[in-house]
Amino acid sequence: MTYSWGDSRRFNSYKRFLLQKFGTRVQKLTIDAGFSCPNRDGTVGVGGCTFCLNDAFNPSYCSPQKSVVQQLEEGIEFHQNRYRRAGAYLAYFQAFSNTHAPLERLRELYQPAIEHPLVKGIVIGTRPDCISAEKLDFFAELQKKMFVSIEYGVESCHNATLERINRGHSFECACEAIRQTAARGIHCAAHFIYGLPGETPTMWLDDLATINQLPLNGVKFHQLQIIKGTAMQHDFETNPADFFPFTQAAYVDFIVQVAERLNPSFVVERFAGEVPPRFLYVNNWGLTRYDVVLQQIEARMTQLDTYQGRLLK
Repeated sequence: MTYSWGDSRRFNSYKRFLLQKFGTRVQKLTIDAGFSCPNRDGTVGVGGCTFCLNDAFNPSYCSPQKSVVQQLEEGIEFHQNRYRRAGAYLAYFQAFSNTHAPLERLRELYQPAIEHPLVKGIVIGTRPDCISAEKLDFFAELQKKMFVSIEYGVESCHNATLERINRGHSFECACEAIRQTAARGIHCAAHFIYGLPGETPTMWLDDLATINQLPLNGVKFHQLQIIKGTAMQHDFETNPADFFPFTQAAYVDFIVQVAERLNPSFVVERFAGEVPPRFLYVNNWGLTRYDVVLQQIEARMTQLDTYQGRLLK
């Protein structure tokens, strides 16, 4: 069976989207350009998000001590040795908030990626309170030359949760940033975390009615991973009843329910997160890699004969 997104896979995959767009296998090159966040540097707060330890999310070749060019070259070498099939690359400015600087500084930092002959696009990970009309106009102009995607960390649809995790912005702020980005025709994705304290699976499934109405192109879903040494670890130790720590099997079943209710036009960039086990304070998943979890999700969807958007009203 071929689904509305154009292939027989049971969800609208990022791999299919990139292959259709570029005509070849595409790999992301993760870049740490040395940004901070407004809830770290005092702009809106200090301490950062309670769940965050950025070292747990960056690949080994990423370091702000290295130039963007060096990180690009080392990333290309890493992926060529690992995959050997990539025909193009996307520069993924991931660490912290990658629009948290004046526009002229952003131009300087992005320029090496824009000029690199093997880089066909840039992906900008940022927060909804670190964007402006001026910056969006820059991205809109840049997308005339190459692929541009802006990925907003939304994390939760609930302001009480965002306040508890020291996020420093509201859900309404995220919605407005997404709308302004979409209005300029820029590819826009949003990131959500399942397992934040005070929330439940019923809430997350209900939230999809709101998420589905946003003008998004893509979504990322991660299970909450409690990282050693974070404020989230302390919150978990102090208030364990407020948390819903997914086992791997429970998460697979839950995320299938999410997919069934998810707008089928949304490209799914990730269904789950992956952190090196040495960083985890709570590890319910052992050494299981994301590609294995993804296989389990797809197998469960096949077993249930379901697909993305099947239950969408």
